[in-house]
Amino acid sequence: MTVEPSAHFLHPIERSSVLRPTGVLDRISLRDHIVAVEIGAFEVERAVTQRLSFNVVVEVSDVQKPLDDDVDKILSYDRVTDAISSALTRSRVNLLETLAEDIATLILAAPQAQRVFVRIEKLDRGAGKLGVEIVRDALTVGKARSDWSGLAPLIVAVPNHLSLSEWVSIFHTHARPVLLLPEMCLDFAATQDEIANQRLELLAWDSAAWTLSSRNEHVGVVGSRTEMEWGFGQGRVNVWAPMKQVLDSPHPPQSFGAERLAFWLAKQHAGQVVGLDCPIGVEITDPTQFLDLA
Repeated sequence: MTVEPSAHFLHPIERSSVLRPTGVLDRISLRDHIVAVEIGAFEVERAVTQRLSFNVVVEVSDVQKPLDDDVDKILSYDRVTDAISSALTRSRVNLLETLAEDIATLILAAPQAQRVFVRIEKLDRGAGKLGVEIVRDALTVGKARSDWSGLAPLIVAVPNHLSLSEWVSIFHTHARPVLLLPEMCLDFAATQDEIANQRLELLAWDSAAWTLSSRNEHVGVVGSRTEMEWGFGQGRVNVWAPMKQVLDSPHPPQSFGAERLAFWLAKQHAGQVVGLDCPIGVEITDPTQFLDLA
């Protein structure tokens, strides 16, 4: 379909009319929904809020007849605003593109939603509005949804003295995905700055993850939620480098000890904490015990 260039700058509800597929669908829309949040990939954008403007149009399937003036038979506007709120509180986001994808996916999880237009604009960066717009449909998003969710990963604390090679093949045979947490024993020089000390401690954790990975070619390092979830879906065994996910979270752990990090991560993914020959979570000392974990 050829689209006039001017159509690209219309409001999403007009754009949905221009780009409609075969047949006509009803639409619901949200205009100029403004929220102040912390967002951005640059260091200067951390610890500050900026306004985002959301414009969303959802094309919906035919409403069940008779309607009977029954709100349960329609796609509620709350579905749109709740999707925005959920995407914003799930984790700190660097990119508008990531936020738009999350919102579209949450909206399209509703059975009535067939196609969604999401436009997000930054209002406080420069003289104009900086924005992104995406169009997603239920079929495309449905195919893209991973099936790792609900597998309840095992967050496995691994001490440095453990022979990793003996365990990796066992990790692969378990029905649940496995994510390793290394033992952080690297010293760092403390400073007078609390934020600097937090970063240094997280860097030490990341260094420990890379050190653990170097001990076995079948263990990779993951830092972002996306990498982690992709690894779950692929059945890979990875070790967690926590710095990025901790810094990006709106609700990070209050301290960075091994047990605190392990249970914080388990909460993010509805997982279970296991300690291999170390007193964290469910302590395991032999492969049989590990494989018996439900």
